[in-house]
Amino acid sequence: MRRSRRWLPGLLLVSPSIVAIGLFVYGLIFWNTRVAVSGKHDEVSPYGFDKGKNFVDLWHEPSWPGAVKHALLFTAVFVLGALLLGAFLAFLMDKGIRGEASFRVVYLFPMAVSFIASGVVWRWLMNPAPPQRAVGFNQLFDKLHLSGLANDWWQDPHWGMAAMALPAIWQMSGYVMALYLAGFRSVPEELREAARVDGASEWKVYRYVVFPQLRPVTLSALIILGHISLKVFDLIMAIAGKQIITYVPAIATYVEIFDRHDPANGATIATYLLLAVALLVIPYLVWSVRSERTR
Repeated sequence: MRRSRRWLPGLLLVSPSIVAIGLFVYGLIFWNTRVAVSGKHDEVSPYGFDKGKNFVDLWHEPSWPGAVKHALLFTAVFVLGALLLGAFLAFLMDKGIRGEASFRVVYLFPMAVSFIASGVVWRWLMNPAPPQRAVGFNQLFDKLHLSGLANDWWQDPHWGMAAMALPAIWQMSGYVMALYLAGFRSVPEELREAARVDGASEWKVYRYVVFPQLRPVTLSALIILGHISLKVFDLIMAIAGKQIITYVPAIATYVEIFDRHDPANGATIATYLLLAVALLVIPYLVWSVRSERTR
């Protein structure tokens, strides 16, 4: 009884969370995987077992390779853009500008806005109409006599997904800024002063002293942004809807399940998304555990 008094209260405290996670996370992952390896390609056929045939047949779908390509392009532009812009904003903040607290609020505010709301606004800003009847950026370029910068934005057949990443960069760069700013402030000032005494310029201080110590911050931001980009759905739906030119795996999952009424294909795409996220998250978790053990 004495031993149970030590661990039983804590177990009772966390047991609701354990049950909820087990049911609504791992339970649903198991059910999704079961549907993905079944032959349930309509609402009335039995589940059965197709030996993973769905995972191979999906690549023969005309729209699937394009969806993967769009997702990779969106991920590359979004992750790189948010990292660079966030690091640049954090660098400016670290230099001690006036009104730093106000700027932090301004830069972090977009993160509080849902992707649906920002998508509606950015759909207006990235209106692809020609300058003479455009709104948003194209109209602004026309007023500034920079009509050459007007373009099709997300409707461009080759780089449309790169333009689609702009709202996501705007929304998440403030979060990355907060991560980098915390990393900048954690670097001891003595190290910076020692580098300056040795003749290093301010740029070299950041390049050789500060940034090398922010690798864990960069890795954390990379994992978080990559996870967000791979399963982006609401932003694209708010801007473009279910168009083939902005087709990504998350949109494909919705279309397969709710439009084509094919649960097996929809679950297969969802499983691919889960595996893609796992390839990012699991190595990061292993690295974090090993880092904690070596400290």
